[in-house]
Amino acid sequence: MTERIEKALNEQMNAEMYSAYLYLSMASYFESKGLEGCANWMKAQTQEELIHAIKFYNFIVERGGRAVMAEIKAPPSEWESPLRVFEHALEHEQLVTSLINKLMELAIEEKDHATQIFLQWFVTEQVEEEASAGAVVDKMRLAGETSGGVFMVDRELAQRQLPIPMPQE
Repeated sequence: MTERIEKALNEQMNAEMYSAYLYLSMASYFESKGLEGCANWMKAQTQEELIHAIKFYNFIVERGGRAVMAEIKAPPSEWESPLRVFEHALEHEQLVTSLINKLMELAIEEKDHATQIFLQWFVTEQVEEEASAGAVVDKMRLAGETSGGVFMVDRELAQRQLPIPMPQE
């Protein structure tokens, strides 16, 4: 693995950690608004992003590199509305897609076939991530700002299964 690839993989690992931090902040926002279903959806996203970060960590180490943790900036904690939170989540997933694509371009440039194969999973995953966030944005837009509409979406989002069960108090 070249130094450029190792550095880029570390940057992506840390970007995935920021994503987890962002989604946990969004979950907290929803909890404070009494929207436990939306919070549940964001907690599932948080866990997925942590799993993604660990995948990068493991790959870096398996290739003989060193995973280096970077500072994680504080994410926003306030949004104008539940719709705006999900729009932000979609925008964030689109950003992550662009980061994965740039990483793939680097792997191609460096002729690093193992990294290309590893990244293919993330390319596919990002299609799913954007579709998932986009679907919620569409539902929130349909619901509008009516409490009944948001309640219905919240109830649906409560059904999302968490990859790892959250500890109960």
